[in-house]
Amino acid sequence: MVMGRRPEVKTASAPVAAFAVAGLAAQLATALASVPFRRPWAGPAGRLHNVGTAVTRTVLRAFNRMNELIPTVRTEGRVLFGDNNIYEAQVDPVEVRRRIGMVFQKANPFPKSIYENVAWGARINGYKGHMDELVEQSLRDAAIWDEVQDKLDQSGLSLSGGQQQRLCIARAIAVRPEIILMDEPASALDPIATLRIEELMHDLAKDYTIIIVTHNMQQAARVSDYTGFFSLSEDGERAGMLMEYGETKTMFTNPKRKITEDYITGRFG
Repeated sequence: MVMGRRPEVKTASAPVAAFAVAGLAAQLATALASVPFRRPWAGPAGRLHNVGTAVTRTVLRAFNRMNELIPTVRTEGRVLFGDNNIYEAQVDPVEVRRRIGMVFQKANPFPKSIYENVAWGARINGYKGHMDELVEQSLRDAAIWDEVQDKLDQSGLSLSGGQQQRLCIARAIAVRPEIILMDEPASALDPIATLRIEELMHDLAKDYTIIIVTHNMQQAARVSDYTGFFSLSEDGERAGMLMEYGETKTMFTNPKRKITEDYITGRFG
């Protein structure tokens, strides 16, 4: 996990720590993601760096309860968002997902116009402001306005892959979340489109907490402030163990654990 960019999320009322996690375990089919934090982890923005995508994707989705959409999933533990455990029975998962948005590995724009792709989420969440201004600002924040301002009525599916991903980011931020989860958002893109996504993440991190999964160690080093490294347990019995977490610069130059050093230096993985 690469956490960073800001030490806290700014809200209209008061700063809120992004997450504190304790005893989180999510079982999905035969994959087990276990986050054995010995003390609560509170983090702001971040990029989640991993070995096994299935495991870290399960952990990432645990942060906004999206694993519950899969019938075979079982989740245990606590994820505190501010002072509230998002897994309490009375917590509305739809509201959790509004405040903790997600951008997926493969761009998935709706089969609607570019305008409606951005406006739809805000509209169904009861937005009462000026929709044209919201759409424009969201597209500007996602660094795609200049490319689409003259074709807002065209289908979002007509855009290139990199443009579609930025459209999905605009759609996510249009509902004004406090945290954005990103699941390998540039893995299917060419180097130029990847650079644009990375530059966009740097810009967005000024206003949003970001947590990202990436297989790309160079990308993790470039875009993150804090990193978490997941791997098999040393006895090989459990997947998805959080082996090390800390500042990215320190982890990449002076990791605390040998298994982290071995992965970073390419001895395995």
